[in-house]
Amino acid sequence: MKKNNKKIKFCKKCLYSSYHPLGIVIDENGICSGCKIHEEKDTIYWPNRWRELKKIINGYKLKKQNFYDCIIPVTGGKDSFFTVHVVKNLLKMNPLLVCYNKYWNTPIGIKNLSTLRIKFNCDILFQNINPNNVKKITKATLYKLGSMYWHSLAGNTVFPVQISVKYKIPLIIWGAHQGLEQVGMFSHHDDVEMTRRYRKDHDLMGMEAENLIETSDNLKERDIFQYFYPDDYDLNKNGTRGIYLGNYIRWDVKKQHELMIKLFKYKTYNFSRTIDCYDFVDSFNYMNLHDRIKLYKHGFSKITDQLSREIRFKRIDRNTALKLARKYEQNQSLFEKNFCEWLGINLESLNYLLDTFKNKNFWDQKDVTNWKFKGLSYLNNFIQERKISKLNYKKNSTIKKNAEYIIFGKGMSDFNEIL
Repeated sequence: MKKNNKKIKFCKKCLYSSYHPLGIVIDENGICSGCKIHEEKDTIYWPNRWRELKKIINGYKLKKQNFYDCIIPVTGGKDSFFTVHVVKNLLKMNPLLVCYNKYWNTPIGIKNLSTLRIKFNCDILFQNINPNNVKKITKATLYKLGSMYWHSLAGNTVFPVQISVKYKIPLIIWGAHQGLEQVGMFSHHDDVEMTRRYRKDHDLMGMEAENLIETSDNLKERDIFQYFYPDDYDLNKNGTRGIYLGNYIRWDVKKQHELMIKLFKYKTYNFSRTIDCYDFVDSFNYMNLHDRIKLYKHGFSKITDQLSREIRFKRIDRNTALKLARKYEQNQSLFEKNFCEWLGINLESLNYLLDTFKNKNFWDQKDVTNWKFKGLSYLNNFIQERKISKLNYKKNSTIKKNAEYIIFGKGMSDFNEIL
């Protein structure tokens, strides 16, 4: 990857730099757009926003065109429990849950999905793409984009929209908008909604399924048609729209997860590369290999996202966050052997390929195999020696090092053994 001569700037409040892949603006005072938009959480009168949300959903509840009032995309991790709790228990809607099978499922994620269905008494649809096609797609995106997670991002964002059109359920309800929460791409007052453009530009790194066919000799339409986004005519005819609860609720994932642990026994996992054990517990790869690739390409990993969030909520100071980020970001990425065996490649080839995606703004190459990470070293002058304090997270689960992917749908696992 070529070096960009643009000067790297870091926000004076959080840990984000001007190289954030979603785009970020750092003002003349050194404060990033994400921190400034986060301040809205303390100035908005949220009861009014809640009333706005109820006005929106009442229009869909009153129509009663279907047995289901809305669609909620879910996984065995992240914000699924809280989103379903708000929609089902607080807004009194009857949602249809939809879940894209990523094939890298952990036992904890499967347990959470089972708990989600039972505790909330909801119907759920799973999408199980032919695993051979998923592997072909993963090889193509890994080589072209340095992304082993493209298929999961594409599936998670298109399957709910396809179901909306197919079953004529116009409303899709998501949790928080990533661009708003991380970099202040929008204000809460903008009431931003789901768009195909955001999905392509940011979730899919500019590469729709149709584009993959055009640029790959190994992918045909029959391999990837299930990732095609519905056309505008069908979307407009159905009135499909996707709203984000984060525009109407003071979004705080740490507090929300802890409430879900208390109320519904949401399961967590002790990750090796971060202190946050609540997000993405359903995937072997997100906080491991995917997180390692993120560090290579963008100079920061998931712990930077999470610590920046905690700084903004004033639960940790910036100096302590810097120490924690440096401590965790280069910890070993686990379960990479599982991924290589699943994909049918060897670890040496994977490592060689990933080296080609290292961002030279953050990595110095000494020789062919020797690289030095210099990411947060830019901030050395800001670091003061202080004892590292720990944020309090409710940890209660582990995954054995020899654990294997839980594959359901195409090759059913023994759920009694899992649960």
